[in-house]
Amino acid sequence: MTRTKRGYIARRRRTKIRLFASSFRGAHSRLTQTITQQKIRALVSAHRDRNRQKRNFRRLWITRINAVIRNNRVFNSYKKLIHNLYRKQLLLNRKILAQIAIFNRNCLCMISNEIIK
Repeated sequence: MTRTKRGYIARRRRTKIRLFASSFRGAHSRLTQTITQQKIRALVSAHRDRNRQKRNFRRLWITRINAVIRNNRVFNSYKKLIHNLYRKQLLLNRKILAQIAIFNRNCLCMISNEIIK
């Protein structure tokens, strides 16, 4: 029986997977089966942590706003500020409010005073 030469498609697929895992350590960057397992695991972790990052940043913004509000004694709590923002229909998201709270506290006090009036 004549010898059949395998094509290049499988080798091309494996090299593509190896390029993804080139920064992994040990067998995770050398053995094809473990490379595929680690690739799946890495992509799952990346997807999960993108959502977790959004959650963590929102928590950070809320904490910063709450700290400045309680420090300046404008409102008793963050909850009341956000409630009054919605009632007055001021469209400021938490990220912008947190930046204002850090860089320009007087501006946040002015905003809260406008809400109270």
